[in-house]
Amino acid sequence: MNQKIKEVVNTEDTKLSGNKIIELRNNNEQYFIMNGKRKSYHILTYGCQMNEHDSEKIGGMLTSIGYEETDDEKNADLVIFNTCLIRENAELRVFGKLGEVKGLKRNRPDMVVAVCGCMMQKEEIRQKLLKSFSFVDIIFGTNTIQELPGLIYDVEVNSKKSVDIIDNTELIYENMPKIRKFKYKALVNITYGCNNFCTYCVVPYVRGREKSRLPQEIINEVKKLAEDGCKEITLLGQNVNSYGSNLDDKCTFSDLLYELNKVDGIERIRFMTSHPKDLTDDLIKAIKECDKVCNHVHLPVQAGSNEVLKRMNRHYTREHYLNIVEKLKKEVPNIAITTDIIVGFPGETEEDFLETIDMVKEVQYDSAFTFLYSVREGTKAAEMEDQVPDEIKHERFEKLLNVLYPIVLERNRSCIGNTYPVLVESVSKTSENYLTGRTEHFRLVHFKGSEDLIGEIVNVKITSVKTFHMEGKLQQK
Repeated sequence: MNQKIKEVVNTEDTKLSGNKIIELRNNNEQYFIMNGKRKSYHILTYGCQMNEHDSEKIGGMLTSIGYEETDDEKNADLVIFNTCLIRENAELRVFGKLGEVKGLKRNRPDMVVAVCGCMMQKEEIRQKLLKSFSFVDIIFGTNTIQELPGLIYDVEVNSKKSVDIIDNTELIYENMPKIRKFKYKALVNITYGCNNFCTYCVVPYVRGREKSRLPQEIINEVKKLAEDGCKEITLLGQNVNSYGSNLDDKCTFSDLLYELNKVDGIERIRFMTSHPKDLTDDLIKAIKECDKVCNHVHLPVQAGSNEVLKRMNRHYTREHYLNIVEKLKKEVPNIAITTDIIVGFPGETEEDFLETIDMVKEVQYDSAFTFLYSVREGTKAAEMEDQVPDEIKHERFEKLLNVLYPIVLERNRSCIGNTYPVLVESVSKTSENYLTGRTEHFRLVHFKGSEDLIGEIVNVKITSVKTFHMEGKLQQK
């Protein structure tokens, strides 16, 4: 089975030192001595890979001060909600789950409940939480993860509800312990925040302005991951293509890829998300020349209409986007291109929507995340006139999928008979005799194999395909 990997460092090295933290850690050790078990925590993570990585940091800090992870939220001593604000559905799921935990808290008043993440960066939502879910003990934001141990101390020792929110990404502390979900692959932040202000998106408001990490810090982290047996890294940022823009010493995203490509032990480098307005010829060259960089680019188009793109404040045109795709396919012939598409953006006409359909047909995407436009309070799009009725949104959404899915299926069919290296990730959820992994193009593959192959890169010959996955036969090396 997969084992989560501890990357634990001394709390003194993470600015978590001080009498509060020392006392909390000592209290937890005494609890362990007296009860024969450690206090437990359970994290519920919503949203993107950035949130997943934040949860790894939270788990690392909690382990450092004497907590142990559990899958049993009903009996956990500490339950943490790491929240997302991008889609309304994620927000509603959090509030629904909090309602369930309220009952647990009533029966176990010593349980500590914390809510963090993007939702907590919004003042209105924080106030709603404080008013409607008064049983929540701790609230902290995306930029104050490092303060969690002190917040726990205030609750457990001082019986004080704790709230810690800041907007400034400059104050993010990076050298935190982590509990990585997998040994063989890891998420690595290269930027925090966002400067793009797409009119539908709340990220710049909840995660703050864009900040790039120093290249040597990233390289050192990746080297340490490689030494620990990690084979694949995914570089994270709201816009990885603008990496380095705020650094004193010039280092572009393509420069960073060339340096990381040199790290021994790392076999695959992925990145997301790529903003079309900042995807340069130098980056295309780096994808082509760096043998460890996967031939896969996630390039969100969002819409195929110039008018809609302008209203979204995306800073590129349909023609510019198609030019990038043409260059990518020319320079890297076997590249996979995936995307994000929003249907029903305010003011979207039938003609605008048909331009999106034409874009899908022209690019021939390997896969796409598709969304109905969701009103996010506080964004410019929420204030726009000509909001598209839900009925029309759903009609267009179905039309989009009817065009997209056959293209994705056909792209998968082109793989039948070919053999691909697959990084084995887990036992299949549907059959204990099958394994699941991904090709460098991010295609999901199921095949028969033994559990001891998890974490290895193996050759699999594709024998059949569906829209969302492929099936194959393990090949001997």
